[in-house]
Amino acid sequence: MIKFTFRIRARTGMLVENLNVHGRDRAEAEKKLEQVYRNCEILECREAAGPAAGDGVDFESVLSMISKQEDKS
Repeated sequence: MIKFTFRIRARTGMLVENLNVHGRDRAEAEKKLEQVYRNCEILECREAAGPAAGDGVDFESVLSMISKQEDKS
């Protein structure tokens, strides 16, 4: 999933900034946004920077941490 940051004008005229929406692409993110903010005007959309490689936690790293803790005991 990609994170998109939106700046919109709600139908009441209120300006809403820094709305973060996840989606496979921009169209999906806009569809999700429209479900929450009906009839809003999208003023700006930016693709937020994704996490750097290695920032996530995977199954192998969790097992490695567990085994290291067990070795210390």
